[in-house]
Amino acid sequence: MNYRDAARIANRMRRASRRRFLTAAVTGLAGGSLATQAFGQQGANPERSAVDLVTPAALESAQRGLKLLAARQDEDGSFHSGGYSRNVAVCALAGMAFMAGGSTPSRGPFGRNVDRAIDYILANTQESGFININSASSHGPMYGHGFATLFLAECYGMTQRADIREKLSKSINLIVNTQNADGGWRYQPVRRDADISVTICQVMALRAARNAGLFVPRDTIDRCIGYVKRSQNADGGFMYMIQGGQSAFPRSAAGIVALFSAGIYEGPEISKGLDYLMGFMPQAGDVSRESHYFYGHYYAVQVMWHAGGDYWSRWYPAIRDALVSRQAEDGSWTDSICTEYGTAMACIILQIPNNYLPIFQR
Repeated sequence: MNYRDAARIANRMRRASRRRFLTAAVTGLAGGSLATQAFGQQGANPERSAVDLVTPAALESAQRGLKLLAARQDEDGSFHSGGYSRNVAVCALAGMAFMAGGSTPSRGPFGRNVDRAIDYILANTQESGFININSASSHGPMYGHGFATLFLAECYGMTQRADIREKLSKSINLIVNTQNADGGWRYQPVRRDADISVTICQVMALRAARNAGLFVPRDTIDRCIGYVKRSQNADGGFMYMIQGGQSAFPRSAAGIVALFSAGIYEGPEISKGLDYLMGFMPQAGDVSRESHYFYGHYYAVQVMWHAGGDYWSRWYPAIRDALVSRQAEDGSWTDSICTEYGTAMACIILQIPNNYLPIFQR
């Protein structure tokens, strides 16, 4: 059986369980048990032993990373080291890393850290809905907005807190109202140009919000998925902007995640994209081989988790072992953005098989 056939089988088996999960998520039932319940009802979970892939070494590695993040979090919920000090995306990703390990708002070993991250994101949600702190460094404010909105949506699904919903609704409305004519977004919350990377940050935020029960216009989703499809090159990878350009691994992984998130499980876009990504199988010591390493693998592991079959069984052990081998003595992973960003991304990747966060569930 080749990769493509394995993916088709896994995709067919997944659809019924995902529909049950989305129905439950809308009523506020979030957490790792939902996917387990859904698969249990149909009696065939092809990934039932996926958690076994999290070896003791990987579990210890993730725990060391989470402890480092907890130790470095400021009282207000932010992180202040490196050039991206107090960045909302870094805060949101750290919060998601804690939740990917099983902690939830106010509960679990890192529940208080999740609470601090929520407080920081809410405190920096402007009246317009834009989540941004002007004094913080950022490659593009809409990146931060997208990741922060995604984090709030995950937290709202778990808590149903009115204060989170109020600001989450505004942040979603800002995304909807700043979509450009091509169907995408770029660095600033204005209807101007667009790129695939920022666009997918918004796609994931919109999907998480819809899963949590908030209204997201169907037209907004359709237009951004159209943008993503037009961004795919003939080799299966994705260009940065639809005006043209070569493919690259990080944005190509993100592009396939966006299609999966929109319910597109089969077809030429998926098969070509998977074939393209398999040319970037993780290796020990390959961090410097590709720019935006953690960003790319954050999306790539989601692709392989959703694709299932041989894609997943080959990819996850490879990235797991690569990350474990690259962890520093203090529990961190280094990235050009900042150490907390690299550490949060690595922890999320290692903990994907836990299946705790709704946005990552199959």
